[in-house]
Amino acid sequence: MIKGLKLRRKKKNLLTVLEIANEMLARGYKFQKVDLYKSKADEFVIEGDTLIPPFNAIPSLGTNVAKQIVAAREDGEFLSKEDLQQRGKVSKTIIQYMDEQGCLEGLPDQNQLSLF
Repeated sequence: MIKGLKLRRKKKNLLTVLEIANEMLARGYKFQKVDLYKSKADEFVIEGDTLIPPFNAIPSLGTNVAKQIVAAREDGEFLSKEDLQQRGKVSKTIIQYMDEQGCLEGLPDQNQLSLF
């Protein structure tokens, strides 16, 4: 039997997603990273020929936390990663992952400013 036919369900689903993404790229669509101020909780945002993924596309970030982030940003911009963690009720692991993916560019780690 061919190895591809013996894939587990999760890997089959991932293969389907990758095939769709590949087709979209071939048709001229582009993908951005999750955007702290543009992404929705659980829906893709279309911006021209670009798709912005929702927060719940981030591994281990559920829809409830995604909704909390969206609600927290309605109260104003985030001052720091610490502020996002507190107001959005986001774990340190998710903050770290978002930072590694470039979603938090320019956002300082803490609310405190250094005078020296």
